[in-house]
Amino acid sequence: MVRNENLKEYSLKEAKNYKIHGRTDEGQEPLPLFSQGSGIEVNVTGSELWIDVEVDFDLYEPWIWTAVNGAFLSRQMLMPGSYSLCLFRGMSPDSVKNVRFFRELQAMSADGGCCLLIRGFRSDGAFLPVSDRRYKLEFIGDSITSGEGTYGGKTDMDWLPMYMSVSRNYARMVSDALDAEYRLISQGGWGILCGWDNDPRHNIPSRYEKICGLAAGERNGKLGAGKPYDFQSWKPDAVIVNLGTNDASAFNQPEWNDPVTGQTFQQRRNPDGTYHPEDIERLKQAVVDFLGVIRKNNPESHIVWTYGMLGYDLTFAITDAMNRYQRETGDTNVAFLQLPAATEETVGSREHPGEKSHARAAKMLEEYLRTVL
Repeated sequence: MVRNENLKEYSLKEAKNYKIHGRTDEGQEPLPLFSQGSGIEVNVTGSELWIDVEVDFDLYEPWIWTAVNGAFLSRQMLMPGSYSLCLFRGMSPDSVKNVRFFRELQAMSADGGCCLLIRGFRSDGAFLPVSDRRYKLEFIGDSITSGEGTYGGKTDMDWLPMYMSVSRNYARMVSDALDAEYRLISQGGWGILCGWDNDPRHNIPSRYEKICGLAAGERNGKLGAGKPYDFQSWKPDAVIVNLGTNDASAFNQPEWNDPVTGQTFQQRRNPDGTYHPEDIERLKQAVVDFLGVIRKNNPESHIVWTYGMLGYDLTFAITDAMNRYQRETGDTNVAFLQLPAATEETVGSREHPGEKSHARAAKMLEEYLRTVL
């Protein structure tokens, strides 16, 4: 390879013109990318562009994807260390290239050592301003919103970072179709009230008001993940919730026991298979409470609760709770949208929705959002 002697190193401060995607502490340098869908976007001239990153993990390696001029270009896992990745080379130097570098992997609550940071760039071109998109969309969810199952074969069942994505995710598909920026807050296995295994610590609402309350570990804490999120800094036109799938699973699981405190928790069914009234009620209340938290922090946003890509078990419970919330608050800027379930044809790895399933859901959600945005 012929070395380009004209490459110049730019820290983020020196590059100046770039757009940060995803929730992060923008005062940090290097810049942390905590969750999937977080990243950096630049418009740059020149023939060559490299990005300088710092990577670490204990168990689960981060994955990233890149796009040039709106077209998917590459996807790869990252190994620990500080190094440079080439985003393009040999291109016409005078043209302006739009380049996006995004994290594929969700924030890893199970790996406190997992982190991905951007240190800067190297290029022989100039960095130009990046324009805003038409809308801003926030997505809140579980493994479906984390894109679990969007890569890999249908027989693949290992729980691995390479099977998660934003590049084949319904959130990205909807956002691209609507010319929107997007942010994701999601975690596989987590729910509204508890996780799939009845663990009450694994609920998304308890982490929503932090920059990235899902990112574990001391280092992520020092990088700002646990700081209160400034909701005034980025106001979504719509907040899309896709939760309930793991709460439905919890009703079929044994009691959860905390080995340290002895605390127990379980969402129970009656002997006839119906939901225990006390337990379905506390789930409904969790829906009502979370809608209140979302509205408090996003007073002008349209809120749409989506559900159904992996079953419709809690449809009535969620819609009942939403109706209660509307009666109690008078908030009519809230809606429910049932998404099409994954089928044998559209399922992906780990028995999760595959790319075709995400595309079906994205089309329905896109058409709906066009009527309200």
